[in-house]
Amino acid sequence: MKKEAILDFYIANGGLYSTKEDEIFQHIQSQSIYEVIRVMDRIPLYLEAHLERMRKSAELLGYKILKSDQEIIDEMKKLIEANRGLNMNIKLLCSNFHEKNHMFLQYFVESHYPEEKIYDKGIHTILFHSERENPNAKVVNLDLRKKISEKMKLEGAFEAILVNQEGYITEGSRSNIFFVKGEQAYTAPPGEVLLGVTRMRIMEICEKLGINVIEEHIHEKEMLQMEGAFMTGTSVNVLPIRSIGNHVFTDIHHSVTEKIAQGYQADMIEYINSSKIWSS
Repeated sequence: MKKEAILDFYIANGGLYSTKEDEIFQHIQSQSIYEVIRVMDRIPLYLEAHLERMRKSAELLGYKILKSDQEIIDEMKKLIEANRGLNMNIKLLCSNFHEKNHMFLQYFVESHYPEEKIYDKGIHTILFHSERENPNAKVVNLDLRKKISEKMKLEGAFEAILVNQEGYITEGSRSNIFFVKGEQAYTAPPGEVLLGVTRMRIMEICEKLGINVIEEHIHEKEMLQMEGAFMTGTSVNVLPIRSIGNHVFTDIHHSVTEKIAQGYQADMIEYINSSKIWSS
């Protein structure tokens, strides 16, 4: 595996290593599960939910993560302190499940957050006909990632939206996708997509705001009837979609999208202010 770790240090099985040392990455096997967590003000956002989902990903593949949550948190503290607590994304990666001791890494990765002007004008996306083998498990799939990246670069797209064999929209290649129409939001059913942590928070926020979210299949032809759309993810929060392929949405800043975006911003601030991660 190619080394992804940036800054000065990374963690491997509890040990602190210089990012100049990449031998450990060369021993990582192809089947790995991972989580990407955004760090803001030295606080890993929604850490508990990320750890829970990572364990579920392992269970879906028939494995078990051997480290306790507290061990992972302690190592994350060490990583953040060693790298001066920068506001970037941390990747957790667990691999080598067939060996007696799993490989568990934590490291900062290249992090790109959209500028304000991108939120203002919305993003261009494309459709990509493919589906994940195990949609509920966050598993490294380098071949699919490469194919999608090449298609996105060729068509100048910010994100690729996956479409299954029946023509139904499932999720983004690195995000969850929502459509809006009237006073309602629409997204794919839980069994069809990776249940992103941001998606889960969005669902909770919508319930608090009284916004009805319909979890049902949306066919690629049906998206033409929608008034707007947005993607959600660790690095993008709630990002309006301007177009999907040749289809341009009539309302980039739909009122429902705006309410959800504002609600998510408030939720992040509340989480940071109430987080107890450093008190233990």
